[in-house]
Amino acid sequence: MKCSLTSFLRANLLFCLGLLHCGEARVHTEVQAGPLYRVVGSPLSISCNVSGFASESTRKEIEFRVKKPANPKSDINIISTADEQFSYAVYTSRVRSKEITVTHVSQNSVLFEIQRLEKGDEGEYECSVINYEYAYDGTYSAMTTVKVIDNSLSVSSTASTSLSYNEGDALTLTCQASSNTVQHTHLSLVWYLHNDSEDNAWPIISLDRDFTLSPGPGFEGRHQAGLIRLDKMGEATYKLNMAQLELSDQGRIYCQAEEWIQDPDNSWYSIAQKDAKETTLNVKAREVVPDTSSLVVRISAQSETLQEGQELSLYCNVDSQNLEERFFSLAWLRANVELARIGPTGILSVGPEYSGRVKEGELRAARIGDRDYRLVLQPVRTEDQGEYICRAWLQDRGQDGAFTQQAAQDSSAQLVSISATESGLSVEMQNSVAVNEGSRLELTCKVHRVNGQLSVTWQRKSTSTSAATFTSVISLSQEGVTEKAEEFMSRRVQATRPAGDTFTLELDEVTPSDSGVYQCAVSEWKINSKTNSQSQIATVTVAPTDSFLKVHLISRNSIVTVGENVELMCRVRGPRVPITLTWSLQRHTPTPDNILTVYSDGAISWSGDQQRYQLKVVNKENEVIYYLLINGASHKEAGGYQCRVSVFLEKVHKKLPPSNQLAVLVQNPVSKLVLNTTPASTININTDIEIKCSVISKTSASSRYAVTWLLQQQAQNKTVVSSDQDALVTFGPQVQLSHRQRISMKRTKGPSFELSIRQAQISDNGSYICEVVEWLQDPLGGWYQLSPVSRTTELTVVEPETNLFILKEEKLLNMSRSQDLLIPCHITNQSSSQSEFQITWFWQKETETLQHPIFTAYRNSTLQDRFGKGDQLRFGHPLPNQFSLTVLKPSPEDSGLYFCEVEEWLPSLSHGWRKLAVKNSGYLTVNVYAEGDVKAVSEPECKSDIWMGILIAIVICSLLVMFLLVLKICRSKVSGGNKLDQNLWAEPEQHPLKTKPSADD
Repeated sequence: MKCSLTSFLRANLLFCLGLLHCGEARVHTEVQAGPLYRVVGSPLSISCNVSGFASESTRKEIEFRVKKPANPKSDINIISTADEQFSYAVYTSRVRSKEITVTHVSQNSVLFEIQRLEKGDEGEYECSVINYEYAYDGTYSAMTTVKVIDNSLSVSSTASTSLSYNEGDALTLTCQASSNTVQHTHLSLVWYLHNDSEDNAWPIISLDRDFTLSPGPGFEGRHQAGLIRLDKMGEATYKLNMAQLELSDQGRIYCQAEEWIQDPDNSWYSIAQKDAKETTLNVKAREVVPDTSSLVVRISAQSETLQEGQELSLYCNVDSQNLEERFFSLAWLRANVELARIGPTGILSVGPEYSGRVKEGELRAARIGDRDYRLVLQPVRTEDQGEYICRAWLQDRGQDGAFTQQAAQDSSAQLVSISATESGLSVEMQNSVAVNEGSRLELTCKVHRVNGQLSVTWQRKSTSTSAATFTSVISLSQEGVTEKAEEFMSRRVQATRPAGDTFTLELDEVTPSDSGVYQCAVSEWKINSKTNSQSQIATVTVAPTDSFLKVHLISRNSIVTVGENVELMCRVRGPRVPITLTWSLQRHTPTPDNILTVYSDGAISWSGDQQRYQLKVVNKENEVIYYLLINGASHKEAGGYQCRVSVFLEKVHKKLPPSNQLAVLVQNPVSKLVLNTTPASTININTDIEIKCSVISKTSASSRYAVTWLLQQQAQNKTVVSSDQDALVTFGPQVQLSHRQRISMKRTKGPSFELSIRQAQISDNGSYICEVVEWLQDPLGGWYQLSPVSRTTELTVVEPETNLFILKEEKLLNMSRSQDLLIPCHITNQSSSQSEFQITWFWQKETETLQHPIFTAYRNSTLQDRFGKGDQLRFGHPLPNQFSLTVLKPSPEDSGLYFCEVEEWLPSLSHGWRKLAVKNSGYLTVNVYAEGDVKAVSEPECKSDIWMGILIAIVICSLLVMFLLVLKICRSKVSGGNKLDQNLWAEPEQHPLKTKPSADD
């Protein structure tokens, strides 16, 4: 038994070493290590390399899949180099548009790219190579994790949008750059200068991610001289210092920050880049103070005293040496406020406070001679009185045609007095008006003490900027003719005079951009001449739709079981305006899917499966409730629901912020699956076994089942065989082809799932787990799975105890040498019907212990003479379990002890044949006599009766003697008792025992 165990362990060790040797991989697939952190909107690239195929020069076909965090057990096909139809629907459009690509870099490597990452692209990416060779040897796929994070990089500059400096001045600009990314990142920062004459911006100075400072091309010398410097102040402030500005520094300056993250392979990757707002830098050449003594400016008025409504004419005269060869600008100012300016080329520009009067024709200015200029205001108003001056500037024209303005020269002041007329016209308006977006704006202007014909001009200016000026909306002349401003030509706007003292402005479907200050300017006319003007303003506020129209989504049952109904309510609160409402559902895609749209006229358009949805609308006093009913929800209806409202008017089309997103969760029903399996069992090796797994309780009568049989050995599970819900059976990848011939699986009524193992081996020991996944059908007809249920059966495969039994009867045989010696070997029991036997006969002398093999009959029917007496030996096999060896005409030297030794062998798939047991028979003692002793040998039985008679006679005589001795003793007692010490029962003499003679004696 010890030798057998050693052989068994040695064979198993060689078997395990063989498995280890076979497990050495040859094909290797590799992707860059993860996790890879990338920012939403940035590109992603993953390299995948394959090695170890028999043909390295053949192009390898590679596929990419992804597992999303929300469903880590499901692989989603993205793209394949071999199949254009490989992509799942969620990626089809992005692959077709080349947003997602895979490109062969070489025959054995590809580059997978996503041009613009979305938040939903986060997951575990798998690169798999398609194997076209006959065998599998190695790893054919590799995985890396991609994390998509939000862009938290922020960059800002505190500088003004425009700066002016002289050549040689010092410039200091500050840039703030920071990031809130959780992962460890580095920032780099560059200051750029973009000249208007060049296409590209040039770096002035940069600080890279390793905190190395580098000047840009063309700025190296100034940096070395210390004239350009970049200082980092604190954690997020970067200050640019330029000590002496040059004319070439003119342009747009901005800072750019870039965020870098280090991948697991130690390479750096840019995940975000942002620019701060630009600052326009004007650098002027050093000024040379001109001689202005030759420039003389004079002002005069046609009339210094006027009445309101009359015309004011102001003249300016400029005198200078070489006037024809020089350029200059001239402006009129009142109370230091510029009314109008004529530039060196004769172009008129008007100050913001007077732009409206230019459009009304009340202000005109022109150059009327080489030295003379004229400004006209008509009709003048009382607020136009005061001191006026003329201001002139010499203008030097450069080689590029640009003008440089020199020092200004003012005229003396001209006082103008304006008195009010007897009219007494006054205007009255409401101070402020509030209106909702999409409604009509109505403004009313009341006039008092009218004397003559009236005209009205409605004007507006925005309050968003302080420099805004009034612009015309619409005007109504004294003859009743209306004229729209070009900006309002496409708008429904009208100016009316419903009464002699009332003017109105009506503007339909206003928007928040219509907010501002509105002015009603009324003018009196006499004989086609404007005599007086008065104005009044009103502040108008247009409330945006989302400030008074609110959308909210609620539900009473947002967590349901498959098949239950769901009711969602979208509540739209606020005044009644025409709206369009859209229901949408967002599943696992970045963009939501529209379900239906309800238009303002009641029409409905369906985008989804309208069989699953119903719509109901309930109108209330201050709100409208839109009910979305889901009849018999399935997993397809799970996701985030939103209702979106748009206001549709003739000129207003505005989308309100969407409602809150309401998640509808569709849960699987609670599984009622209960299993029963075969109890633990112990079987002999090479025995067939069936392990049954039965369903004794199920969730639905129409359930389908996916079954997987797992074998647990040493705390590790491996799949033996599995059957999906369509009863397609597949073996586990770790089950060898030779073992697949012994393993089968079938389904029976109940249902029951039976795992059959033929000729069980020791390697089949372990815990067999029956894992059943129940599949149910949802209302849409789709199948979904419940959580798996499992039961375990312990299987123990042992070596069988041998049943081999050989006759142990021992016999004595006396014979002459003229007889043949028959030595039988009978097997009365065996372990298996497949057993085979190997028999060896042994002989030994009675006086010796050494046993000599004389003959062996092997299992394969081979015979071997072990003692050199092949001509005397005959082997016999009369019956299946009976064997014999015949020694022809033995001699007295052949006397001794004879027995047979039997080895039982059983077949084994893993080891061929294996020895199960070894048993010996009983001894046959043989005495072979010479020819002279034939009578003594042949007649012992005849004389046995004589010897028996002699023995009986001796026994009778002994009894008679004992009787006589007893009788004598009795008589001696009667005759006297003085000789008691001679009694036979007296204590015997004490004699020491003799020890066995030693070898020394």
